[in-house]
Amino acid sequence: MKKKVSSVIPAVLLCTVFAAGAFAAATEIRDRMIARLPAIKALKAGGIVGENNKGFLEFVGQKKDKQEIVAAENQDRAQVYSAIAKQQGTTAELVGKHRAIQIAAKAQPGEWLQDADGKWYQK
Repeated sequence: MKKKVSSVIPAVLLCTVFAAGAFAAATEIRDRMIARLPAIKALKAGGIVGENNKGFLEFVGQKKDKQEIVAAENQDRAQVYSAIAKQQGTTAELVGKHRAIQIAAKAQPGEWLQDADGKWYQK
């Protein structure tokens, strides 16, 4: 059940993009995000990356494993946040901050998160 719920998260984020008429692009982004999810979970579980307060992945230590995966995920998130912001009449930054709050609420114990003041902590 856990796996099913976490794979739905990118789809939920993209529902707004679907409504905006960018179905093909949104589907590609969703598929990429779902495909990266196991690697991202492993990076989080290993304490290599955490979720910052802007809705993006960030390295939390000296180890920088799988940089290409982190960069690709952040690029896709930026596109999603931008599309949602455009439809909602707000900024991508605000969308990302709201998403960071949602991510933090659903984070697993031991995962690194960044609070509103920029301080890192483990859940």
